[in-house]
Amino acid sequence: MRAVSQAARTALTAGSPWVDTAPNYAHGRAHDELRPVLGEHPTVRVATKTGFFTEEQGRNAVADGGLAREGAAHKHSLERGFVRWQTERSLATLGRVDLVFVHNPEHHGQGLDRAALHWRVREAFTALEEFAHSGRIGGYGVASWSGLTSGAFSVPELLTLARQAAGSVEHHFTGLQMPVSLIMDAPITQALNGGGPLVQAKDAGLITFGSAPLHGGALLDPMTPELVNLIRPGLSAAAAALLAAGSCPGLDVVLTSASTRDHWDDAAKALAVPLTAQELRRVTDELAGE
Repeated sequence: MRAVSQAARTALTAGSPWVDTAPNYAHGRAHDELRPVLGEHPTVRVATKTGFFTEEQGRNAVADGGLAREGAAHKHSLERGFVRWQTERSLATLGRVDLVFVHNPEHHGQGLDRAALHWRVREAFTALEEFAHSGRIGGYGVASWSGLTSGAFSVPELLTLARQAAGSVEHHFTGLQMPVSLIMDAPITQALNGGGPLVQAKDAGLITFGSAPLHGGALLDPMTPELVNLIRPGLSAAAAALLAAGSCPGLDVVLTSASTRDHWDDAAKALAVPLTAQELRRVTDELAGE
């Protein structure tokens, strides 16, 4: 069985309420591999993305008139026509989509000033508002790697852009995704202090997603036995890292992948009892003092 469908089937069988994917994942095969798995779990909520595309997807978008030929070389676009084209393809392949994230819009903003970047984000939002207004998707959001920490945009600015894109009707901006881990821990420390993007998003009624809780596996080596015991004795390194991320105030969903049911159950058991704010602050203070 392929890796994408195996990981998804493991998660969904274990009771995960969300699947998070993107058209460019698994070299462009992720949506095709997920479709039969989603059919087995009709109640799971599905989040995908728009922005990045593979070389083959770029050629197809150009052939269909959804992307200018010169734009195909960048492998990322927020153009309104492309967002429409890619979202149509996602719906056709997956069958249903609850949430479409604009994928790393800061990537498209390289070389642009903030005003130009915000204009392009609003263009993408405008296309997604059309899908949401017609009931074809549940809503949309932003999945950012560095845009919220680099100052490219803020949660209040994204909400303003969504209101502008929606016009006279209520906007459908409903989700925010960003990295949350003990390596990229600024969202944790900010939330513990009552601020930052996650708290702003929750205050606005958004669903918040934490990506890369293990930082692509790079966090496992720094998870010493002493750090694991400080988080919660008896856990594996991976479960302790997930617990720290998942205990972040204002965070609704921790996005992770488990190759086996045992790994998934290990993570789910740890996350079932989050750290208190005091316990989590003790961990971040210890790391800050190293």
